[in-house]
Amino acid sequence: MPRTRLYPLEDLEDIPGTKVFTARRSRQGYHLHKFCMSLMKEENRKEFKADERAYLDKFKMTEEQKEAVLERDLTRLLELGGNMYFLVKIASTDGWSALKAVSSMSGMSAEEYSQMMQSGGRSPEGLRSIRDKN
Repeated sequence: MPRTRLYPLEDLEDIPGTKVFTARRSRQGYHLHKFCMSLMKEENRKEFKADERAYLDKFKMTEEQKEAVLERDLTRLLELGGNMYFLVKIASTDGWSALKAVSSMSGMSAEEYSQMMQSGGRSPEGLRSIRDKN
């Protein structure tokens, strides 16, 4: 039986500020995620921290992905196929709290982000569609 969708997959790209983890992103991030999972072993974390570039070059990641890891640009890594459940291993390797990792993608300090969330989070009002922005 053919699979029917309730909406076109392109609609998942129309949510402002959100990168939905799709099958396409999963394939795009495969080697990035292999790198992230390697950081679960202490000896790999030590090797990575000793020479980050050399360690990254062991993985078939794109140059863009490697640069984003070196810059600790988690937002860019999400755009390049990363899933936060994997990317948090990079943040943990650096000793970042989950709060610091998430706030780094918001343009706010950890304290500002924490206060915003304690006050109820972001307002659901406002821009709801990238296409309808204009």
